[in-house]
Amino acid sequence: MSALPSPLPLVPAIARRFDGLDLDERDRLLLLAVAVCLDDALDPLIEFDGRSAVEIAGGPVGERLTLHAGRVRFVDARLAIWVRATTCAAGTAGVHTRLSVIFDRCGDQVGADWHRARASLEGSPETAPELTRIARRLVTAGHADRALVLAREAAEHATGPERDEARLIAGSSSLSAGLMADAAAWLGSLYPRGVERCRLEALGGLFVAQAFTSGVVPHADLRTMRPRTGERDDWRSWARAAAFAAFLCAERGERREMRAWLDALRDAAMPAGAERELRDPIVALSWLILGERDIEQVAGRGPLTGGMLEALQAGMDGDIDRGLQLLAEDDTAVAPETDPLVPGYERSPVVRAYRAVVEVLLLVWRGDIGLARARLVHAALAFPVALPFAGLGVVLARRLDLAVLGELGPFARALTTSLPVGVRIDVLVDRAIRSFLAGEFDDAACTIRLWVDLGSPQTAIAVPGLDELALLAGDRPDPVVQIEPPEMARAERLRTRIATADDRQWRSEREEVDEAARTLHSPFARARVESMLGTRHAIRDDHVAARIHFQYAERLFELSGATAWARAIRNRLDRLDAREGSVVPAADPLSVCRRAWSFSLTARELEVAMRAVNGAGNRDIAGALHLSVRTVEVHLGRVFTKLDVRSRVELTVLAHHTARHL
Repeated sequence: MSALPSPLPLVPAIARRFDGLDLDERDRLLLLAVAVCLDDALDPLIEFDGRSAVEIAGGPVGERLTLHAGRVRFVDARLAIWVRATTCAAGTAGVHTRLSVIFDRCGDQVGADWHRARASLEGSPETAPELTRIARRLVTAGHADRALVLAREAAEHATGPERDEARLIAGSSSLSAGLMADAAAWLGSLYPRGVERCRLEALGGLFVAQAFTSGVVPHADLRTMRPRTGERDDWRSWARAAAFAAFLCAERGERREMRAWLDALRDAAMPAGAERELRDPIVALSWLILGERDIEQVAGRGPLTGGMLEALQAGMDGDIDRGLQLLAEDDTAVAPETDPLVPGYERSPVVRAYRAVVEVLLLVWRGDIGLARARLVHAALAFPVALPFAGLGVVLARRLDLAVLGELGPFARALTTSLPVGVRIDVLVDRAIRSFLAGEFDDAACTIRLWVDLGSPQTAIAVPGLDELALLAGDRPDPVVQIEPPEMARAERLRTRIATADDRQWRSEREEVDEAARTLHSPFARARVESMLGTRHAIRDDHVAARIHFQYAERLFELSGATAWARAIRNRLDRLDAREGSVVPAADPLSVCRRAWSFSLTARELEVAMRAVNGAGNRDIAGALHLSVRTVEVHLGRVFTKLDVRSRVELTVLAHHTARHL
């Protein structure tokens, strides 16, 4: 997460591409001027060259440039790299000097200072203040990349306090652009000897950059960094640093550390109104991310502590459409409200990445799986979506790829590699989903059992996983406090009832569960419930009901855009039809039963059960497995209880029914 070098190096492929290119001196200088200019305006370049646009376009150099509507660009951008690399430093400085005069004459102070600074081989301190001022304005307007170019140049020429100011803006620009390694380096350079105002203003950004780079929130004692004066701006900067740290700890589930930072925020010596404006939304947002439902509704301002907080609250309350509407209203606003947490950075790529991830999350909660994936791919092309909420965007990208493609696609794989080292995502659930959708139930069951053994790690913000297998295996994950809409929790409770009800309960509750499933509005959530209903009926030999529920599930998965899940259900329907119509038994008719029971039984219980189904007596089983007869009896008793049968005969009948109908 660092900016590319400027200028880009001349690699062998580019050198070979332009090997033998013959340019006269005038054309070479024009191409160099195009390459080093801050923007693509044509008028300064015409004045630099002395020819008209028609003459340039009609000459040999015109083949290398595109001139249109007062703009000029390289036909092949690699030529800019070649021409800069093959020109000596003195020649490049001469072009910058000429351009600085032209921009000065045109009244473009930024362009003049930029080229004057680039032309200087010994340093040009007088150019730094204007470059820094414009860079601050650009980063506030959301043009982080260009702001970074100017601030970086200013930092190379500035001296004394002006150098600290330039470094601050370079770090802020890097942070806004999502270049966290650069941001940490620039902002960290202000410690310990930087001007106090710059250090305090940089502190919050430094926490963010270090957390996004390493994956963990840096440990620091804010009390030792308190402002030594009563300046309100300094206290605001200090308070924002505490707010950032609290928010970052909440993202990573660090409850105790979050509380400590919130306590520090309360100690900020700020005007009462300003304190509440920042503190209250941050407190609400931090606790909300940790899954705390009983929080006071807070009306914040701006895209993060306002729109994003309200959208998450609406989604958690079940009004997902309202949450999406709030995000859309903020995005279409001509001038977004000032956010007390990120004043001046409301349009930055990092802030927009947070909002994009929240929008995708709400779409997933609503069951629009295909649309959510398309939105996330689009956002990943423009924003650093791997950063928000400790990698939640990566978790969503992986789950959405699996739901739609059945495997991880290039975007999900690329986002995974961009995660900071300290951020950990649970790949076991992803592998289990891939195996489950591919029909590899043994591998899926084994992976889910391992996931449960490891404590069933989950994100604090609920993302669809594969609780079906954990429920069938009897190893229900420990309950985790998560942000989730009421319907998502209701669907999970229905799946639990389906998986855990014995025959007597099932006969009395089946119609109630069917009716409750119809009230689910999310097509994806309902499809998963219908799939489990189909499985339950198929195992109990109710072919007609099983087929109906599987058909519902297939169509609902298709409606949600989860095409891989739809294909998996279609495969189950095909197997159900093939087994019903087949007159030739499979080579190993009980292999399917073995896979199905592996979800409910331990490995030893499964082995005992399958040998009993094949007719072996207790003494024979004990001898084959090197167990005592009493141990075999205990295992069989547990098998009977888990599978809700009372004898070997019922166990054998259930085994053959399961083999035929799965």
